[in-house]
Amino acid sequence: MSILFSPLAVGPKTARNRLWVSPMCQYSAIDGMPQEWHHVHLAQFASGGAGIVMTEATAVSPEGRISPDDTGMWSDAHRDAWAPIVAAVRARGALAGIQLAHAGRKASTSSPLNGQRGSVPREHGGWQTVAPSAIPFEGLATPVALDHDGIDRVVEDFAAAARRAVEVGFDVVEVHAAHGYLLHEFLSPLSNHRDDEYGGSLENRARLVLRIVSAVRRAAPDLALLVRFSAYDWADGGFTPDETATVATWAAERGADLFDISSGGLVAHQRLKTGPGYQVPFAAHVRRTAGVPVSAVGMIDDAAQAEAILEAGDADAIMAGREWLRDPHYALRASIELGVDIDYWPAQYLRARPARVRAA
Repeated sequence: MSILFSPLAVGPKTARNRLWVSPMCQYSAIDGMPQEWHHVHLAQFASGGAGIVMTEATAVSPEGRISPDDTGMWSDAHRDAWAPIVAAVRARGALAGIQLAHAGRKASTSSPLNGQRGSVPREHGGWQTVAPSAIPFEGLATPVALDHDGIDRVVEDFAAAARRAVEVGFDVVEVHAAHGYLLHEFLSPLSNHRDDEYGGSLENRARLVLRIVSAVRRAAPDLALLVRFSAYDWADGGFTPDETATVATWAAERGADLFDISSGGLVAHQRLKTGPGYQVPFAAHVRRTAGVPVSAVGMIDDAAQAEAILEAGDADAIMAGREWLRDPHYALRASIELGVDIDYWPAQYLRARPARVRAA
């Protein structure tokens, strides 16, 4: 039996397998609205056999976008624009997931597709960024520290976006608390220098994330709820795997179903040590320490590698990104490589399936 191709219950939903599409920014939205590109981009992964197809980081407010070209979910018009994309993913057998995000001090930046770097000036469509503390990300504009009213608005924005996700038919919602964006900025002492109830101790630094998890759970009681963490900042004095496991425990108590474990992105002086599966040990640590389900991500590029991670008990599911871009039918290919017969090959592609593969 292949673990990779066995179903996995995630809260109230069940994914048909454990090979999922990680959120990947496309920088192709207009005023936060997903376009025809997003429709084709996401639907193809469902045709390719993915268990869950996640959207890119989708902003809960206009100022929460990473760039002016990112998708959003801050109005009913955005909800309606997502409707045909959600329907297309679900019609092809995958669960449709949306990653809800606020970019914090890393917002209002230029799209990499236009060949520029740095913050976008206001006169060119940029905006004032916010953060837990007025500490800029290296090379970007200085943010304004959020006051208590601003923090409350962020919580309300996540809840409202989650309600729209329910209304449009998403199966999965993920709270983005990784990669140096707003919620990660609150979690890490490198970016959070507050002296109120949102700074200092781990309990205080986690307060906003936990408020949002609770609010999203109330707004979307019947959806699978994921949280993405950067479990390590790759810099001295930053957020740690042990702290991640503790916050995951607290978030699970508030209704989170699974934790998507990544790393890095908080500071420009990080020193990553990359290689195949380089982030898997962080996922394994959180899974074993907190006793919660996790997904692993990061250079997991072939079926045997993914299967071995699951067999070792290091994760419950696999998130992949670039390999899906290289091959939108990664799961179909993986089933061939593992010799597993799955029953969700598109009928139009059956001529490409080998005649003999063992049953899952």
